[in-house]
Amino acid sequence: MYGYAYGFGPRQPESNPSAAMLIVDRKIGDVNGDHVPDMVYLVGSKSPGSPFIQHITLLIQDGRTRRSRLIPLPQNAGYNPTVSLKDFTGDRVDDILIRIDSGGSGAFTFDYVFSYVNNQPRKLFDAMEYNEQHKYTVHYLDGYKAQVKSQTPMRTYIIDLTYKGRQYLSEIYDANGKLKEPIQGDVNPLSGLEPVDFERDGQFELMALQRITGRYNADGLGYVMNILKWNGARFTPSQQWVWIMGKD
Repeated sequence: MYGYAYGFGPRQPESNPSAAMLIVDRKIGDVNGDHVPDMVYLVGSKSPGSPFIQHITLLIQDGRTRRSRLIPLPQNAGYNPTVSLKDFTGDRVDDILIRIDSGGSGAFTFDYVFSYVNNQPRKLFDAMEYNEQHKYTVHYLDGYKAQVKSQTPMRTYIIDLTYKGRQYLSEIYDANGKLKEPIQGDVNPLSGLEPVDFERDGQFELMALQRITGRYNADGLGYVMNILKWNGARFTPSQQWVWIMGKD
């Protein structure tokens, strides 16, 4: 349910005078480490009749002092913005996970993790930076296979394409299983980020999903899954898999 943002709203965005700043999601938890629950909001502007939300901003209200602070986001427009509170660093203080759907055909997401210990905002994760740091190559091989190479970490995966069906394979392979021409695929930017406590110790990891595509974006071959764990300075892959959808 949407509501007006406390402390400053409704406010009229310059790009759309009819849209007011609304609370689009909220959670309660101790994010500054003083053992008093704080209010954590996502606020933004929403035009009537449209699910698209602009000017998405993180708003934190200190549970002890009731003082509020606005924290801007690098990518601040999209669909279905959500906030969740989990401890990713192991300091027993909640960190702030923000997820925003881009709404594009690639189903990309804009994701952030912030720490707010001692009322000092610190960005721990940025999806755009993650995409720049995690590169892949995808090549089709003879014998109805595709090769996926990851640079971070350095891993190589082979996908058996026979599950795609006879018609699909006949378009790109000859009768002997040889490629009719070289084909390169791609790995999309981040399209899913979920908190998961794999070790059941109260410190959460991030499960990052990236879609593997073949000849075109709708030609999905599977997903790269990275499990990202906080190492004291940044999130790094602790595990990596490639998985495909099963056939009925």
